[in-house]
Amino acid sequence: MGKTTGFMEYERIEEGYKPVGERLKHYKEFVIGLDADQAKIQGARCMDCGTPFCNNGCPVNNIIPDFNDLVYQQDWKSAIAVLHSTNNFPEFTGRICPAPCEAACVLNVNNDAVGIKSIEHAIIDRAWAEGWVQPRPAKHKTGKKVAVVGAGPAGMAAAQQLARAGHDVTVFEKNDRVGGLLRYGIPDFKMEKSHIDRRVEQMKAEGVVFRTGVVVGAAKDPLGKGSKVTNLAKETVTPEELQKEFDAVLLTGGAEQSRDLPVPGRDLDGVHFAMEFLPQQNRVNAGDKVKGQLRADGKHVIVIGGGDTGSDCVGTSNRHGAASVTQFELMPMPPEQENKPLVWPYWPYKLRTSSSHEEGCEREFAISTKEFMGEKGKVTGLKTVQVEFKDGKFVEVPGTEKVFKADLVLLAMGFVSPVATVLEAFGVEKDARGNARATTDFDGGYATNVPKVFAAGDIRRGQSLVVWAIREGRQAARSVDEFLMGYSDLPR
Repeated sequence: MGKTTGFMEYERIEEGYKPVGERLKHYKEFVIGLDADQAKIQGARCMDCGTPFCNNGCPVNNIIPDFNDLVYQQDWKSAIAVLHSTNNFPEFTGRICPAPCEAACVLNVNNDAVGIKSIEHAIIDRAWAEGWVQPRPAKHKTGKKVAVVGAGPAGMAAAQQLARAGHDVTVFEKNDRVGGLLRYGIPDFKMEKSHIDRRVEQMKAEGVVFRTGVVVGAAKDPLGKGSKVTNLAKETVTPEELQKEFDAVLLTGGAEQSRDLPVPGRDLDGVHFAMEFLPQQNRVNAGDKVKGQLRADGKHVIVIGGGDTGSDCVGTSNRHGAASVTQFELMPMPPEQENKPLVWPYWPYKLRTSSSHEEGCEREFAISTKEFMGEKGKVTGLKTVQVEFKDGKFVEVPGTEKVFKADLVLLAMGFVSPVATVLEAFGVEKDARGNARATTDFDGGYATNVPKVFAAGDIRRGQSLVVWAIREGRQAARSVDEFLMGYSDLPR
């Protein structure tokens, strides 16, 4: 633990933000991380709680009390060793994870949780600055070859683990750059892409081969019917070719089938999926030229969907210079403070205000869109109604119809399943939600019904968090290693 009485002496210290007026002028990160002294104080607040619920609340089971104590002792090099023992990419999670570990913190029962995420952020940034993050190539090669299909966080974590076990790993990615939704979904102001790039260089030094611009199976619109995304892949590889060349194949694609809103007027120009809008700005930030980029400049923007993707659309629209931004949420407004005795140590249901909301956004709760209105083929507004939940379903509240002005509507209502092309090409069985059917059992975990084909990440569990993708990638890597070698020394 940290200081014995630290949790009674010190208050939680939040990471800071640069001023709104300053950060809206660019797409760089704007979070002000903790300095060494602040991180030490936060580490001192970690208490000797006997059972560290934070460890169980974290999907990768970070050994949180240990690295908190090491930061308090100012042993930063040991702290990054502990952190890396469970998490391949703490610079990703230290920036964009919602921190279920903090919800599970014992101090959170009747006080403010330890700032675990901010400590993790401080540890990994210090480690990169000090040059402690180095390639760890395998000492011995196994002669086994593994194909990883999908270069998001699940695929990256699995590939790194398998390469360190001595296997020859090739990662296939349909996009022109590695990272999946980390690269082309999460805005740069939340996580700059240099963090992905330096991990890719580390993994290349460890023997991982990346083949970008390659579709495995038949090429298909990545967002499903109705989207206007162009597939940038330049090469197609068949499942048969992979199964012939490699000893094992691990599918780690995303849950990219966006949830649609099939109401009248859906085909009007100006109504788009969030994943048409967000990747374009990321490409522009990377120096690409995007013809006909979707822009929010001077427009009245409606974002339908109250989650993180919707929040990302809000932040990006404000940086474009939108005239107004309004975000719709079907559910009623949550309470500002959760009922801790009822929900702890689980993820609480409460009102969450993101940094993007603070930059300028009207939020509408318990609202449903009935129709997209337009003139000359272009969207001009939305017809809505308030709803309430009764008898297991949403019902309209009479007399609450309203029209909102809109020049751009972004659908950010989540993702329903993986795009089925890859699973169908391999003949992988799907569950009721359209995900790859594969269990997480210790014996044969992550294996599909197809011999030597495994699945992990969002393609298996559905839309989820980056930290869950890293967990599944690591666990699947162990299962693949066991399949190839009969045993595995990789952590699960």
